[in-house]
Amino acid sequence: MALIYANNSREDYVFSLLKPYIAEWFKSKYNSLTPPQMLAIPEIISKRNVLVSSPTGTGKTLSVFIGIINDLFDRWEKGELKDKIYAIYISPLRSLNNDMRRNLSEPLNEINQLLKSKGIEPPEIRISIRTSDTSPNDKSKMLRKPPHILITTPESFSISIVSPRFREKLSEAEWIVVDEIHEMASSKRGSSLSLFLEIFEEFVSKTKPVRIGLSATISPLEEVAKFLVGNRDCVIVDARFSKPIDIKVISPLSDMVHSSEAEIDKAIYSTLINYIKKHRTTLIFTNTRHSAERVAFKLRKMVGKEGENELIEAHHSSLSRDVRLDVEEKLKKGELKAVVSSTSLELGIDIGYIDLVVLLSSPKSVSRLLQRIGRAGHHIRQVSKGRIIVIDRDDEVECTVLAKMAMERKIDSVRIPKKPLDVLIQGVVACSLIGNVNIDRLYETVKRSYPFKELTRQEFNNVIDYLEGRYGLEENKVFSKVKVIDGILRPKRGTRMIFYLNSGTIPDEAKIRVFTESRKYIGDLEEGFVEVLTQGDIFVLGGKTYTFLYSQGNKVFVKPAEGQRPTVPSWFSEMLPLSLEAAMEIGKFRRWIGEMIKVGEDDEEIVRRVSEEYKISRRTAMSILNYIKEQYYFMDGLIPSDNLFLIEIYDEKEMRYFIFHMILGRRVLDALSRAYALVLSDLTGLDVRISTTDNGFSLAIPKLVDYKVIEEAIRLVRSNNLRDLLERAISRTEMLKRRFRYCAERSFMILKKYKGYETNIDRRQINSQRLLDAVSQITSFPVYRETLREIEEDYMDVPNAIRILDKIENGEIEFKIVPPQEVPSPFSHKILVKEYSDVVLMEDRRKILMMLHEEVMNTLKSRGYDVKLQMEIKDKGDGVPSE
Repeated sequence: MALIYANNSREDYVFSLLKPYIAEWFKSKYNSLTPPQMLAIPEIISKRNVLVSSPTGTGKTLSVFIGIINDLFDRWEKGELKDKIYAIYISPLRSLNNDMRRNLSEPLNEINQLLKSKGIEPPEIRISIRTSDTSPNDKSKMLRKPPHILITTPESFSISIVSPRFREKLSEAEWIVVDEIHEMASSKRGSSLSLFLEIFEEFVSKTKPVRIGLSATISPLEEVAKFLVGNRDCVIVDARFSKPIDIKVISPLSDMVHSSEAEIDKAIYSTLINYIKKHRTTLIFTNTRHSAERVAFKLRKMVGKEGENELIEAHHSSLSRDVRLDVEEKLKKGELKAVVSSTSLELGIDIGYIDLVVLLSSPKSVSRLLQRIGRAGHHIRQVSKGRIIVIDRDDEVECTVLAKMAMERKIDSVRIPKKPLDVLIQGVVACSLIGNVNIDRLYETVKRSYPFKELTRQEFNNVIDYLEGRYGLEENKVFSKVKVIDGILRPKRGTRMIFYLNSGTIPDEAKIRVFTESRKYIGDLEEGFVEVLTQGDIFVLGGKTYTFLYSQGNKVFVKPAEGQRPTVPSWFSEMLPLSLEAAMEIGKFRRWIGEMIKVGEDDEEIVRRVSEEYKISRRTAMSILNYIKEQYYFMDGLIPSDNLFLIEIYDEKEMRYFIFHMILGRRVLDALSRAYALVLSDLTGLDVRISTTDNGFSLAIPKLVDYKVIEEAIRLVRSNNLRDLLERAISRTEMLKRRFRYCAERSFMILKKYKGYETNIDRRQINSQRLLDAVSQITSFPVYRETLREIEEDYMDVPNAIRILDKIENGEIEFKIVPPQEVPSPFSHKILVKEYSDVVLMEDRRKILMMLHEEVMNTLKSRGYDVKLQMEIKDKGDGVPSE
């Protein structure tokens, strides 16, 4: 891989590579080239594989298409421009496709106008979109007169290359452009696209097209480049940091512990309104759809007195497409003062000029932080200005570290799924429809796709066996889809229609109806929430608490749990997990401050160093120091960090809590907590309740068992048996049932559509449970193995959990157990109070935190400590907290 950075100044050279009239148009329109344009255009004109990584608003998309448009005009000048597809542009969102057509049509029209002004009749360069929304009539037109540039989605691309007539139209394409590659690389959609690009090149293409990837800030670029091109050469244009950024962490109040919920709310919303008033357009990100609605509603209500409430909108994936498009259009036209979004506006949809991005609470990863803040200052020379408003002391610590990592360009690594076998099944079926595909050649082709580079021949053969019907599932109405004759794949009758109607990787999610044991209907839950439930979990629905008993198809059965705390908050399935890299940096930050306290560094000096080193206000630095000092003295100098994990034991009535302080992010902790809970349950013969956050987890047992049992539990969970323990732990969970259905649907075991009709999702889930029972004991069955892999590696992070256990076993990380205490430590409060988050009001939760904090302070005073810092704090006086 050749890596080049955006630090060259070679503008004249780049313009000399373009047609004079294209260079003239570009200079009149944009004046000068941006760094990614200077570096990418020569490579694209030279027809090299290229990955371009740069922030939103730096012109990376134009850098690609100027090179392609230049080539098309060159062919026109030579009389060689034919009626064929030269470039295929693939993006994950249909709304991006519509944006792209507009963004391509505009420069083409303007270049054509320039040529006409010179007395030259320009060429007709055609652009078309082909997605599931494209009408049969428009698809027929493309067959008769294909576009020069085709815009499509990954799903439509895979269907197009197995479509006999349209496949031929694609076969001479010379460029394939993959946009928003950072969004696709970490999902099965990306794995599918990577596989189908290899299938296309090996079995369809006559030209071996150049591959071009466009990405926002992502890391490591070398791995993303391999995802794009496999084992081919690729030039990496690294312009990720060519745009200036201005990130600051804002603490709305000096005291985040003793302030009431009303005071904190008032401070947060006053800060937001001040920012909105002082900027033309403000984009506010929350971490859940529920929060986006709540914040937008409250902001509209607060500014309603001034007649501007209609200038504030919400945008998230649960809104209808028409509503989302309306909000996007108003943003582009500059008609809105503020938009509150969850994750839906992170992608590169053109939303016009944004001069400030505000993040409410931590974005949980550096890449997401940069992606969100990159939406501000939609031009290479404009500063991307972002402010992160924190909501509590844990948030202060987390956001302080994330902001510093962002400014230092320490980006968390992308997670690319490894060997997703349900995706491979779709690829094999597609190849049977292309025709004359030898399975040995197919295996070698599949391994050139980066996600499948470690695929073994046995795993490949198991997939072929499944598709040929060799697992004997006919009595369960799972029939063969292909046959292999003399080493050549052939489709069975009906397979083509099955592929057209059922391919793709995005699962259908249903509303789950909730009933009591007496079959009384009480409401609905989202499927993503149901999959995190295990038997005995308590949740809130309609303001009441219920215990989850079991599911049957798409029905859930519960019993009332009046007065009991929920174990799973309703928003849990929406929450973004903290990245492992960020978690480890937070651990180092805690350790650094703890070491300064240990050597007796003066408080003023620590505040100065933290404030200067992390570019935060003295107020925020003081708040963080107070928090860590409280933990330090309460735990006799033990600060859970990157190299020290603690287990704290806390008793409440007849409930014993084992609180694991392991700051590793929720994906790693989800795996570890289930394994420790399983062995603890085995050792005690009791049900164990799990509550997980990014900073740690608690295991609760309804009996005051000997706390030293946890020593044995720690000893029994090892790096070499974690996967086996997890397989046991998830064997009867809702997650396994529902993820198996998703994998079975991708693998054509269960059909979402049959003979043109949508099948009933309730019936699909029932069929899925029956099939799961039938195949779970077949160790080599690919769909079951893939379900386990998806849970362990895509939803959880078992590989990194194993690495952490390795470090514990070899002594790199110390594990200490703190004997039972009457009061929980400061760092444990958020872990414990998480369980209250659906059963009591925010105001009451705040009171619980205040009460716990008062108990800590009283305990410290009784030990002779006085840890509260007394320093003067000054605000700027403009209503916005000191930055």
